[in-house]
Amino acid sequence: MEVISTIFLDVITNNVLVVAIFSWLVSQVIKVILNAIINKKFSIERLFGDGGMPSGHSATVTACAAMCGWTYGFDSAVFGIAFVLAIVVMHDATGVRREAGRHAVAINEIVETVNNNVEEDINIARLKEFVGHTHKQVIVGCLLGIIVTVIFCAVAQIGYASGTPADLIALFAKQ
Repeated sequence: MEVISTIFLDVITNNVLVVAIFSWLVSQVIKVILNAIINKKFSIERLFGDGGMPSGHSATVTACAAMCGWTYGFDSAVFGIAFVLAIVVMHDATGVRREAGRHAVAINEIVETVNNNVEEDINIARLKEFVGHTHKQVIVGCLLGIIVTVIFCAVAQIGYASGTPADLIALFAKQ
């Protein structure tokens, strides 16, 4: 039982995991609020739904990569792996997943048209259309992940792995 307690404590105090999950949550709450403003109705389903502004996937993987860089150094293999993963996820969101959403729209329209013109309906569940992202939604999600990470590090007073936050600022100033 002590081992399970230790593992649980390690998981809930893992800053990379905590900031990634928190970034996802912030992104999804913003998505619910924006959806309610735009559509003039509240939909809790948007809290767990894919697609929309901002990209929760992008916020999550960007926060994960940023926290890895902050914690282990931006020259570490851990950051490199997290960065590549983030790029792959964001590219997929604007590519394959966005196209899957477009295909779902077309298939849903075909099924509806056929169902309106035949005696017996085609019994196919409506496909999810809201699965991918525009480039703007991914960029906003990415920026949100970075902002949440910076705020998290400032509030938690987590210093940059290779020194202090001032060292990181100096590093960016040299660029």
